[in-house]
Amino acid sequence: MVTVERDLVYAEVGGAGLRLDLYRPETSNAPVVVYAHGGGWSTGDKGDDGTRWLAPLAALGVTVASVEYRLAPQATFPQQLHDLKGAVRWLRAQGPRLGLSTERLGVWGASAGAYLGSLLALSEGDDALEGTVGGNREQSSGVQAVVHWFGQTDLAASAARSAVEARLLPFHFEADLLGTTDQAELAQRAQGVSLVSRVSDHAPPFLIVHGDRDRIVPPSQACALHSALGRAGASSRLELLAGAGHEDQQFDSLATLATTAAWLQAVVGKPPG
Repeated sequence: MVTVERDLVYAEVGGAGLRLDLYRPETSNAPVVVYAHGGGWSTGDKGDDGTRWLAPLAALGVTVASVEYRLAPQATFPQQLHDLKGAVRWLRAQGPRLGLSTERLGVWGASAGAYLGSLLALSEGDDALEGTVGGNREQSSGVQAVVHWFGQTDLAASAARSAVEARLLPFHFEADLLGTTDQAELAQRAQGVSLVSRVSDHAPPFLIVHGDRDRIVPPSQACALHSALGRAGASSRLELLAGAGHEDQQFDSLATLATTAAWLQAVVGKPPG
């Protein structure tokens, strides 16, 4: 049985509370993963995937903290990342009170949320990306595992569309996130926050899952991240789902969710040292 605690305030920004939902399994001392929803950084809600993914993963023995973060274009990068880092620090600070094992944490994201979660994992100690949201600066915002579901890995590449491609796929998500529609400026701003360019041998283990028929975020982006992690000496596991598109029903399957839960239990649940 899964229990859900909704709307726990983890930070106050601009007079408004930022909230998260906790999906708890029956299992005690379950590993904890922070979840960042998709929606092109401009739509979506922390509760959107509750029935589809979050409660089922909790039923498999993983506590899920689904985090609300500010959306573009009202909020521009790196505010979204600051929010997620604030949530990680809050969970670490409040872990004993909440009865959660938060010394080791994972992060899990889908689509736009996968990009944010992965960048969170690859930017520990970067003052420009850390932010002060929620305080608790004595706590680490680092994570020990990353589940990356069909997300962008290079914003400059995903935003670079020909005139024909722009008519067929008139997305403006990257421009809204980075606060510019100028292609040259967008590429410049995106360069420093490409996941591929930030990997190192200090990166936590990654589980990357992508559909091989994704027309929104090409599977080549997942392959590039996986290859970059491997070349850097980091641990990465890549799963390409045959015939699956972006946010495909294959991600709802017990097989995909069970693989994700088992991987998190093996990596996050492993005692330090």
